Amino acid sequence: MELVCPAGNLPALKVAIDQGADTVYIGFADDTNARHFAGLNFNEQRAAQGVDYAHARGKKVYVAINTYPQPNIWQRWIDAIDRAARIGADAIILADIGLMEYAARVYPDLNLHLSVQGSATSYEALDFYYQNFNIKRAVLPRVLSVAQVKKVIDSSPVDIEVFGFGSLCVMVEGRCILSSYATGRSPNTYGACSPASHVEYIENDIKLETRLGGVLIDAYEKHEPAGYPTLCKGRFESMNNTYYALEEPTSLNTLEILPTLQEIGVKAIKIEGRQRSSAYIKTVAQTWSAAIQQLETGNYQTKSEWNQALSDISEGFQTTLGAYHRSWQ
Repeated sequence: MELVCPAGNLPALKVAIDQGADTVYIGFADDTNARHFAGLNFNEQRAAQGVDYAHARGKKVYVAINTYPQPNIWQRWIDAIDRAARIGADAIILADIGLMEYAARVYPDLNLHLSVQGSATSYEALDFYYQNFNIKRAVLPRVLSVAQVKKVIDSSPVDIEVFGFGSLCVMVEGRCILSSYATGRSPNTYGACSPASHVEYIENDIKLETRLGGVLIDAYEKHEPAGYPTLCKGRFESMNNTYYALEEPTSLNTLEILPTLQEIGVKAIKIEGRQRSSAYIKTVAQTWSAAIQQLETGNYQTKSEWNQALSDISEGFQTTLGAYHRSWQ
């Protein structure tokens, strides 16, 4: 099983490789990818250095170009595909059908992966991308139970990658417009959910308020740790109760079901978090590499120290199996 780790800069890429990642996925420093934050991501030179570093150690680099281009700035996404091809990326991760057509036509030998932003949850959808663009892999959205993932894999014409760890949101990948409502910037076209330019922390004598685009997201007591304000994880008043009305701040952690994911045919585990620090990357790469190595011995048992390490870097310091353990279909 392949371990696919995130990196938001060259030092993080090297950490991921050195700590056991089989593959690192990156993005360019513009709005062509879904982690478009100031100071994050790669120019062509740094990306090429990352590819060289990975290849020298027998590892791979995928480039995410997974936002949806607007007609007046289409060329920027085409340029990103051209850059990824020039630096020798092992695959590019796309969501937009038009970009798929361009990449498949101009670079027929370049591996294409369907991004989670493509929001494909059925093998019929995967077969469409396979038949038309010869994709080699798809990343499934985080809305399927284990039984549903298995059903997709059983008939899928391509390898399947699933998220194994990282922050969760309302999981309507490629379709969420909550950030657009609050900031005017869409994660699907601009590449940033809750852009930092629209975030405010306002402290008074009683509480610390977090706002996004002027919208009150949460208010913390003095003793409470304050999270980064994203609209889907705010505490809102509804029916006389104030609570996490859409989604609690928590992280996905699938260590417990790793043998099951292998058994049903999952080919790769993806770790979320290109916007996170090198310390985060080191922890996830070390922990998941150790888990997958033990899995391959045929004698797997989740270790408490693995879960503790992941819990310490989880959102809200808590984890969940998310939709994977959902009993209803």
